[in-house]
Amino acid sequence: MKKLLTNAAFIDGVNLYKARRDLGWQVDTEKLITHLRETYDVGRAYYFVGFVSYNQGLYNRLETEGYEMVYKETYYVNGRLKGNIDSELVLKCMTQYRAYKEAILITSDGDFACLAKYLISKNKLRAVIATTKDKCSHLLEQASGSHICYADALEKKLSL
Repeated sequence: MKKLLTNAAFIDGVNLYKARRDLGWQVDTEKLITHLRETYDVGRAYYFVGFVSYNQGLYNRLETEGYEMVYKETYYVNGRLKGNIDSELVLKCMTQYRAYKEAILITSDGDFACLAKYLISKNKLRAVIATTKDKCSHLLEQASGSHICYADALEKKLSL
């Protein structure tokens, strides 16, 4: 019998991309979405990223793999490209609140600590997947409690 996929993943795309620097290996996004479906019953995986036209091929591949892309306009600050997706991720998580049973957050960013804490208070947080313990925000770890796990423990399963 086919498993019901009732949960949703909310992925901080830049955080996941930069994770390879912290992990020393690159996350295979196709393996990741399979892991999310099989382990966490994820039916919808929202991938948040600042839109950059030269990455269109990557975005197309992610959509083909099953991710729902959520884009943020990018801009430059002091010569650095920025596309802060934090508010979009929180907004999508809250506007889809009744559509999923539990949320899975993929980030190491402490800005999401209040979201994790709120979802726990409503019994709606299944897991927070952060890169490594030493690179994860203390605020996020504290707020997530026993719901947090680290991608470095999943290298054999998720590496490219």
